[in-house]
Formats: sequence, C-alpha cells, structure tokens
Amino acid sequence: MKHKIKFFSIMLLLLSIVSCKKNFLERPPEDTLTAANFYKSADEVKAATAPLYNIVWFDFNDKAGFAFGDARSGNIISNDRDAYYRFAVPATDVNMLLPAYKSFYKIIAQANLTIKNIKTYGTAVDETTKRNAYGECRFMRGMAYFYLVNMWGDIPIIYDNEKQMSDKDVRRNTKADVWELIIRDFTYAVNNLSATSTQPGRLTSWSAKGMLAKMYLHKAGITGTRNQADLDSAKKYAGDVCNNGPYSLFSNYADLFKSEKNNNAVSNSESLFSILWMPIKDPWGINNSFQAYYAYNGEITGSWDGWGSAQGASANMVKYFMDNPADSIRRKATFMFDNDYYPEIRKDRNGYTYPSHWNSGTSSWVKDAAYHAAVKKYIIGSVSDNGGKGSEMCAYINTYMLRLAEVYLIYAEATMGTATSTSNAEALKFYNAVRTRAGMPTKTTITWDDIFQEKRIETCLEGTLWYDIVRWYYFNPAAAKAYINSQDKGDYTLTYQTGTTNPRLYTVAYTPTYYPATDLTWYLPFPESEMVKAPNLASAPVAFDFSLLND
Repeated sequence: MKHKIKFFSIMLLLLSIVSCKKNFLERPPEDTLTAANFYKSADEVKAATAPLYNIVWFDFNDKAGFAFGDARSGNIISNDRDAYYRFAVPATDVNMLLPAYKSFYKIIAQANLTIKNIKTYGTAVDETTKRNAYGECRFMRGMAYFYLVNMWGDIPIIYDNEKQMSDKDVRRNTKADVWELIIRDFTYAVNNLSATSTQPGRLTSWSAKGMLAKMYLHKAGITGTRNQADLDSAKKYAGDVCNNGPYSLFSNYADLFKSEKNNNAVSNSESLFSILWMPIKDPWGINNSFQAYYAYNGEITGSWDGWGSAQGASANMVKYFMDNPADSIRRKATFMFDNDYYPEIRKDRNGYTYPSHWNSGTSSWVKDAAYHAAVKKYIIGSVSDNGGKGSEMCAYINTYMLRLAEVYLIYAEATMGTATSTSNAEALKFYNAVRTRAGMPTKTTITWDDIFQEKRIETCLEGTLWYDIVRWYYFNPAAAKAYINSQDKGDYTLTYQTGTTNPRLYTVAYTPTYYPATDLTWYLPFPESEMVKAPNLASAPVAFDFSLLND
C-alpha cells in the first residue's frame, strides 16, 4: 500500500500537467513543476513518471476500453456500447470515442513532456536513473500509439508537443511508420529499463520484452503477408520472458481478478504491466470505475453504482461455453451464468448467487429472471469484501495490460511462424500450460486458430481480442471480416438446468442477430471535434520524417 500512497502524492503534484490538456492539439501548460526547481534528484525524476501508471489512462479505462477491445470484437453485448459491435460508431460520440482518443494523446504528450523536462532540468541526475525514466516514457508512448493505430489506422505522430500543438494543419502518418515508431519505443525500453522494478508495480526490461514481442507479432502482417523476421523477433523476446523472466502463472485463474491477489505488486507473479489504481477517487481519475458500469446490480457493489444488468456475454461467447463445458474455470471467472455462486462477493450475506437481489425484509436473496450472462471479471464486490478499500465508482483492483499467459501464447504463435500448425515441443509446453491451468485437456498439435481461440478465452474482458482481429485483418482481411460477420450478437435467455453438476448444464433461447463489418467501417472515425480543429486529418497520410525525433 505504501508505494501506491507515494504514487498518489506525486500524482497530486503533477495533476495539472495532465488534466489541462483538452485535446492533443492544445499547448501543454507552463507549470512550475516543469521548471528548474524540479527534476533535481533521482526521486524527483522517478516521481515525474508516476502519472503514466494511472491518471492518463482513466478516460480510456472508464468506458472506452471495454467498448474498443471487447464489444467491437464480439465478446459482449451492451445497450450503451452497441454502436461498437454494430460497426456504426458516430464521429459525434463524446462518451467513449472522444475521451479515448484524447486519452491516448494525453499519454503521448505527458511522455514527451517528461522526457524533455528531464533532459532540460535533470542534468544533475545520474544517467541510469534518467534512462530508466526515458524507458518508462517511451514504453507508455508506444502503448498509446499501439491503441491509436489499431483503432484509427493512419494517425498523427506527435513528437514535439509545443511545436505541433499549435499546428492546425497536422497530418496523419502512415500505419507502417506508426508501427516503426512503436518498435523503436519498445526496443529503447528493453535496452534501458532496469531488470528489476525500482518500485513495486513499475515497469522493468522484462515488461518491455514481453510487450515488444507482442508488438512484433502485430507488426508482422502489416504489409499483407506475415514477415518471418518480425515473427522471429516476437519469438526471441517472448521466449526470453517465458524461459528466463521472473514470472509464473497463478495456480488459480480466478485469483487473478480478486483484489487481494491482483493488487499485490510484490507477489503478483503474472503481471508484466498493470495500470495501478488508487482505492480513493479524489482527485477524479486515479480510481478504477470499471465495476460501477459492469456489475449486475448495486447489491454486488454494496452501493448506488452497479449498472451492468443490460450487458454481458455475447450470444457468440455463450455458445462457445455451451459447446465447451470443460472450460468452466475461466467461464465462471469471466461471466456469471444463471445460478452461479460467488462466496467472495457480499461475504456479509454469505456470498452472492447470480442473478438475484436482496430482500431486506426477509434478509435473504431473491432470484431474478435469468437473461444475459453478466460480467464477472474485475467485479470484486463491496468495499467490505475488499478490506475496506475503495468506494462507489472506485473498485480497488488494478487493470492488466499484459499478463504472462498472453506472452506464453505469443511465444507459441511466433514459434509456429507462417506454418499452418506445429508440434514443436516448446510451443506446446507454453500453450498447454495455459490450458492446464484452466482445467482444459492438452494438445499434441496446434494450429493458428487454436492459439487465437485460446487467447480469446484466456484474456476475455481484458480488452485484447479486437487488436488480435486487427492484426489478422492485416494479412487476411477476408478471414478477419468473416470471423466478425459470423458472430451472433443478438439477445438470449439463459437458464440453469436445476440439479446438473460437473458439468453444469444450461438452456439458452437465442434471437440470432448479426452486424457485418466492412473495410469502410473497420477503423473508427476521427472525433468530429478533432476534425474541426485539424481538418487535414481528412487528407491522405504522409510518411513520417524520423530525423525529427529527439529521442
């Protein structure tokens, strides 16, 4: 807890730097913290990068992250995120589209500004400390560009805040150049971050190696065919993490998403990078608001939030679990099916059975009619369920951005390379480690589809699937669109068959509905307000001049 309180105090000091940037075209404020009275010691340099682990990610995490990664990819259905899986997002969306777009450029601006200020004012600080800070900044900047290029395609590369913020003629740069910058940023992070965390939860060179492997895997297909050299690089960095890194899989999959296990940055052996949220919401933006929107009801949260009754697993996802009842460990930790019991939620009432609400008159749970399979992952219950930490709109649990299990699957796929299948012992070792933890049978031969599906289920509701579909679209657009277009995203009613166990059986009444994606709707529109400020965003993308970088 001490390290988070320290982060919090620093964020308060630096809050004005990040909160005043209304959009990426605005000039960053001239703040006393960026002047010559700061960045004078190693502790101050470390403090300068603290906001990159939290507040700059809030507007993405608040609502958009789920819409982008899980609704758009077909993992969930949702009344207020349906435009994303219908591929009908309007440029006027100010609830998710605009805040996320601004959030990514806020991260980029904060990273650029911090690098510049350390170089300008941190002359007395040792080079190792400064290089580690630059590595943190470039890691975070690379992450922001990763999301931007996957959601919008060709996007502007912002390398000089003060110069470009006043440029109303800013142009988009090509996807290929954005990917080149992403690889450069993560390569720098690999070479300059410390191998051990300078503070619990901070990035390390191992974090960067895992993420660089992911980036090479995504970049591999950018030209329309999979590049073997990129796949080899993905294999190299992922293999190093898998075989030599200081990580291990949790023995219990569900524990990954319980606050007492997830939040422990010292002993969370599976997290390579997580957003570190605070158990308080003042100032607004340091808190994790996810549970407020996705918990089935306020009985779960123990408060006035919990607005998730109209959203949950897509019919397509329910069909997977109906066809694969053995995948029950991950299913129950990801989605609440009718009659599921969770002893860790509402411990004061002897646990919670979905779907139900509390009758205060009889002091008992009253079963509601089953409808959707509700969200469970990252739903952690009331404040009292979590040691008194958190509050309404503030569930005390960190957000995974990269877990070891995903790196295992990256390694398996990169080892397969451009082949259609593999029986490689190392690839199978790590692929099957993920399945074994989930209680699934091992395989002796795996295909690309096997790995893709395994990653979908393993990381469902962690905002990863859409980005894997985009990289698929790079080298096989017809198959990627067919995958999306075949997904049932209609309504359904889910009912537990009383008395069935091992496996539990359900009856589902589907109303099949499909929403096709096209090349024209594949990427998101630029927010209307940004187009007004920078109309040249509508112009054709241009190559980026990498000699302009001062990294």
